[in-house]
Amino acid sequence: MRLSIFILLWGFCSVIASAQMPFGGNKGPSIKGKITGIVLDSTTNEPISFASVALRKAGKTDFLDGVLTEINGNFKFNEVATGKYEVVISFLGYQEKIIKDIETTLKSPDLDLGKISLRQNSVLTEAVEITGERALIENKVDRLVFNAENDASIAGGDATDVLRKVPLLSVDLNGNVSLRGSESVRILINGKPSGMFSNNVADALKMFPADQIKSVEVITSPSAKYDAEGSAGIINIITKKSNIEGLAGSVNASAGIRQNSLFTNLNAGKGRLGLSSSAAIFYSNPANGRITFDRTENIDEVVRVYSQRGNQCTSRLGGNGNVSAFYDFNGYHSINSSLNFRGFGFDLEGRVDGFLSQSDIMGRNDFFRTNNANNFFGGYDWNTDYTMKFENQKDRELSMSFQISKENNNQEADVLEEHTVLTFINRDARIFNEGENTELTFQVDYTHPLWKGAKLETGVKGVLRDIVSDFNNQVKDPNTGLYNSIPEFTNIFDYNQDVYAGYGSLNFIVAKKYSFITGLRYEGTRIGGAFRTPVENTPMVENDYQNFLPSFTVSRNLKNFKSIKLSYNQRIQRPSLFFVNPFNNNSDFLNRTIGNPELLPEITHQIEMGYNTSLLGFTIFSAVYYKRTEDIIEQILKVEETGASVNTFDNVGTNNSFGLNLFTSKSINKLTLRVGGNFYTYDAQGIVNNIELNRQSYEYNLFLNGDYTISGSIKMDFFGFFRSPRRTLQGDTPSFSIYGMGIRKDFKNSSIGINVIEPFQNDKAFDSEQTGPNFTQFNSFTIPFRSIGVNFRYKFGSVDFKERKSKIKNSDLKNGEGGGGVPAGGGGVGI
Repeated sequence: MRLSIFILLWGFCSVIASAQMPFGGNKGPSIKGKITGIVLDSTTNEPISFASVALRKAGKTDFLDGVLTEINGNFKFNEVATGKYEVVISFLGYQEKIIKDIETTLKSPDLDLGKISLRQNSVLTEAVEITGERALIENKVDRLVFNAENDASIAGGDATDVLRKVPLLSVDLNGNVSLRGSESVRILINGKPSGMFSNNVADALKMFPADQIKSVEVITSPSAKYDAEGSAGIINIITKKSNIEGLAGSVNASAGIRQNSLFTNLNAGKGRLGLSSSAAIFYSNPANGRITFDRTENIDEVVRVYSQRGNQCTSRLGGNGNVSAFYDFNGYHSINSSLNFRGFGFDLEGRVDGFLSQSDIMGRNDFFRTNNANNFFGGYDWNTDYTMKFENQKDRELSMSFQISKENNNQEADVLEEHTVLTFINRDARIFNEGENTELTFQVDYTHPLWKGAKLETGVKGVLRDIVSDFNNQVKDPNTGLYNSIPEFTNIFDYNQDVYAGYGSLNFIVAKKYSFITGLRYEGTRIGGAFRTPVENTPMVENDYQNFLPSFTVSRNLKNFKSIKLSYNQRIQRPSLFFVNPFNNNSDFLNRTIGNPELLPEITHQIEMGYNTSLLGFTIFSAVYYKRTEDIIEQILKVEETGASVNTFDNVGTNNSFGLNLFTSKSINKLTLRVGGNFYTYDAQGIVNNIELNRQSYEYNLFLNGDYTISGSIKMDFFGFFRSPRRTLQGDTPSFSIYGMGIRKDFKNSSIGINVIEPFQNDKAFDSEQTGPNFTQFNSFTIPFRSIGVNFRYKFGSVDFKERKSKIKNSDLKNGEGGGGVPAGGGGVGI
């Protein structure tokens, strides 16, 4: 069945291609170029920063594009079609200048206007000073863009440090990312999915040094062309890797008391062929943390107390790399292929001492447990895209894409445990789990212009996911010294999830003021899962469902750069390997963790209204929204009569949430401040452990960041962030806060900087609490937090960048939580 559907998909794309490909009638290429220059003061010959530069067709009055000059006076217009143009340059206190007779051709698509001098006006307005900057935050029709590449305070960190500074996002201690209170987000890398996020998002983000990240896009209301990725939206991380014309490279090195990294890239391009490569390695110094765990149970008037105190040391070592190539057959046909690979190790070593007491017969049982855990996450993604454009139809395009993605998740722990009373659970054991997630994706997308300002986008897609979880618990025989498997903890689980989708999306403009994006997406899902060796009371998992997912967005541009937007969309969030893995992790025998392969997807309906304006020099982004999520997936804790507990996941019920997002920025001379926050309600009703529960609460996060230009080559950044506890029907996860600053000195081809995180607090504690009808549980862990590091960057070469992105965006899985492959609040392969 799966093979036949793929054949049908291939037949669909072949019919379109054979009907549309102009191989015999191609009249010539159509390649865009760029226009560059530098604006100088005619008297002092000094660069003029932040001057307005506008581009228009020769003889026309309407502008096609506009930019501000950089601090060094340079400006650039990218993606300029061949033709005749005029450039208009203006700045307060200077005479406007119009450069005419500008022409780009197929032979010479790139044009450098060189030095352009502006004359000062004879009469200057007294005591007026205007400053500006290249925007750190951009608000576009369907997304918010955070430009991170020049932020000194994140140098030497990882991707979580970058995401913490992005408006609308919230990142907790472990690196779990949420948008508007929901962790049902899908993270893409350069517009492409990655198998690295199939198991644990928090650990995957720690694979990325911050120096690799150019910008972050947040899409809260995706159109029908995007995968039905979940209740919150899409986070697209854009790296600094690009295909180029020329030869260039760079080296970024960071060293500190917490994290160390090295990132290199080398790119080469000539004519219609380009090659790019990059590699990164990072190491987190060992960090010693403290653990506190207390649970009080009252079952049939019997009071039981379970308590632990201990220490654990963690460290991380990993790396990633990328090799990509593109070739333009001509101006209409091109192919692009890339291979991304990664590896990431997470090691843990520690000991806890504790006791279990019971008020009736047992008395007090003391115990200790040591744990030495080694975890490895690794994999690769290979993407190949073919794109065909059409002569004399600028926006018409057909693309065919294929991707294979594989992710390995191997966990191993040696556990030694001894009890004074409950000696029957004494053990010297090894715990294994080898998880493998393989995805095959085939996709066809077609864009057809209808009339001026309107286009139709359609496409089909198939995703075949095969997940294997091989787990094994072994106990050491004291007589032979050999480890023997425990039958009930030894098995292989196969899980298949196939998704077939098709969409149609219509984009058009009405009355030159209203922009519409409306569409419908269909997604069919087939799920099957079973143990290779039958396990008692564990039936085969089978589930098929179909979803029709509408979306609608209308925006209106107002005067003075104001805009308003209204949108509605319906999304689906399927659980990933992290949630469905049935591995019974009993590193802590009395507080086990296990996945749930019978989980259903979350379904979300969202209505959003956004308004952007400028007032008294403040740039303001705001949005209000309502979101209803059905079959919400939450981690739940069940305490058994034996005193042991099980952490798992379940579709607990429904959550209705109202929210407000607010962000504003203000520039004062050389200082720019940005402040904002998110406030949203948690109003959930559901059933947990066969008991009906409801809870009404709220969550919020606040942030403040900014930068100060000390001189033309020295810049300082600072930031602070606070997130309230995240709510569930059973309790709260820890709140989180962080602050820091960085300073950087730029040279011609290099820079050096220093960054500091929490300079006045070496350690920080994080507390969480869960409650049920017969228990109360409290967790606390303390880790080193103060961080000081230095960063060095060096670049060489001269290039013309040509961004190329895959059409494949697998964004439909709900991703994992918690650090180190351990669900928050669970035992994990840990102490």
